Amino acid sequence: MNAAAAGVARTSRKRVALVIGAGSVKCAAALGLWKVLQREGIALDLLVGCSGGSIYAGLMALGHDVDTCERMTRELWTPAITRKRDLRSVFSAFFPRLFGFNGRFGMLSDDPLLRALDVPLAGKTFADTHIPLRIAATDLHNGERVILDHGSIRDAVRASVAIPYLWKAWEIDGRWLLDGCMSDPLPVDIAIREGADLILAMGFESPYPSRLRSATRYAFQVNSVYTNNLLRANFAFHNLAHHAEIIPILPEFERPIRLFDTDQIPYVIERGMHAAEAQLDYMKRILAAGDA
Repeated sequence: MNAAAAGVARTSRKRVALVIGAGSVKCAAALGLWKVLQREGIALDLLVGCSGGSIYAGLMALGHDVDTCERMTRELWTPAITRKRDLRSVFSAFFPRLFGFNGRFGMLSDDPLLRALDVPLAGKTFADTHIPLRIAATDLHNGERVILDHGSIRDAVRASVAIPYLWKAWEIDGRWLLDGCMSDPLPVDIAIREGADLILAMGFESPYPSRLRSATRYAFQVNSVYTNNLLRANFAFHNLAHHAEIIPILPEFERPIRLFDTDQIPYVIERGMHAAEAQLDYMKRILAAGDA
């Protein structure tokens, strides 16, 4: 193939983006989708992650294989990251003058979460990625969505998973950032702005705790309520828009998947594969049309 023909081939191929929305352990379904894409020889040109999805997007963008991503997330996302309380922060909420409440409130200590994130992400930056990566977070002070695309991936993920009331906002470039799902649990428009032609949008509804027996469970409940409502509203908008290049890939689970059910990851991955297979023919038709 001569240079001119190669240039035509490059420009005619559709750019494919994968957007992984908020969903804690359910986000492992993205690994199932990834297995199908690799089997079919469909390359990704962009990864977008939000909240729990930012963990998987980051690991995939850094070039880890599916098995490594599964192992790393099993080790990272465990109940241990929620067991240590930040007592000073809690006391500052009840005694603001004495302990100096400053708006950076979180009931849980950062230390376990940061140690967990350091295992796969320490020292890694967006410049180290094999696939371009974008991570969504939310500005604490004005509610704007913030798109993170440079600097430390660990810090970007830490900001994107900062569930309100549980973990403190995280500072990046002078902005205090919270969970990306607060502004958009499935940020497909980031991929649109980046010029993606085909967008695979994997979204999830957040699980509700079975019992509200603690303040942390209450915080998870509140987070799930507004996240699920926002997801449904945004998904309905994109359906009405009839954007043919956005393919929703929404895994269905036949049993409850709770926040830290990492033992369910193989099942979650399988459901991700099943959801991808259901859209595969349509996906291939769009890609073939682009190649033609």
